Amino acid sequence: MDKIALTAGALYVIVLLRAGGTFAVGWLAGAGARRSRLAGRISTARFQRAERAIQRWGAPVVAVSFLTVGFQTAANFLAGSMRMPLPRYLPALFVGGAAWALIYATAGLGVLEVLGRLFAQQPVLGACAVAVLLLAVCAVVVYRRRRAALSCGDTAADES
Repeated sequence: MDKIALTAGALYVIVLLRAGGTFAVGWLAGAGARRSRLAGRISTARFQRAERAIQRWGAPVVAVSFLTVGFQTAANFLAGSMRMPLPRYLPALFVGGAAWALIYATAGLGVLEVLGRLFAQQPVLGACAVAVLLLAVCAVVVYRRRRAALSCGDTAADES
């Protein structure tokens, strides 16, 4: 079997389980919120309009969320917590998950193949490329954490 097809198939199963699990956790969290002290806040007319809109029109957002980084989990959780009906959610999950799996299988295997060739032909250059890649990932993580900490600090200052 072709390694791209095998990788895409494995990634597809992973994304279906992960995103479907996130939807289920969202569904349970929404059910818990409806029985908690938040029940009064989430039973307002404005919230119910938003919930109906997500239930009806959220499927395309869920499908497209698989093409983003970071928004995918939030979209699946929100779809679950807002009780998007399964006949609307599942097609979005299947289509979006397939797109995600194909993108990561082709691009991911392509990057691994390039790095493999680089290491085989010029090991020092390959090691430098991996080091630069790791440094870039670390920089992005640090940047996002600092930005999140600053936005939390701004929110706390606004509330005072």
